Amino acid sequence: MPKRVDHAERRAHIADALVRVAAAEGLHAVTMRAVAAEAGMSLNLVQYYFDSKAKLMHAALERLERQSHERWSARLADLPQPTTAHAFIAAFCAEALPTDEPSSAFHLVWTSYAVLAMTDPDLAAQPFIEGPNRLERQLTDVLRQAQREGELAADLDASVEAARLLVMSHGLGTSVLVGQRTPEAAEAVLRHHLTGLFSLPAER
Repeated sequence: MPKRVDHAERRAHIADALVRVAAAEGLHAVTMRAVAAEAGMSLNLVQYYFDSKAKLMHAALERLERQSHERWSARLADLPQPTTAHAFIAAFCAEALPTDEPSSAFHLVWTSYAVLAMTDPDLAAQPFIEGPNRLERQLTDVLRQAQREGELAADLDASVEAARLLVMSHGLGTSVLVGQRTPEAAEAVLRHHLTGLFSLPAER
């Protein structure tokens, strides 16, 4: 009886190979042939699953995003329940920074993809912006719930604060990758911001 092929597993294996090549040489240097060699597959087989490099890069980015959310969920599971909005967003900030190999790979691939998409129409055509858009909506919902529960000042614009958190975490993450600051220094900046964000103003 022929062995049944797990196509989802093969796609994941190819996406992981792309991430390893990108981590070693940069996303700009990734080729389908290099990914095939790293995956231990023929070029034709890689092209069977991904008919363009843009689609392969996007699939790798989506896989990294899912893995990041799984790590975030694991952080949340270790917290006392029910989880406060402050703790929920602190866990997001901790996961968003490139402090280890998996989170560094995610940040590196995402940042490189965004830069390349500015000049590559094939990459720009992929729906890669939807990832951070989903995250921004999720953070907005959490902040609005915090306002309803009195954990966050009611006069704040939750959508603006969510966008600020996302932009700040991306910027700090990049500063860690390029060696501008240490992960500990970046974490301190985010902690300082969250302390101020969740400090309710005195009643007037």
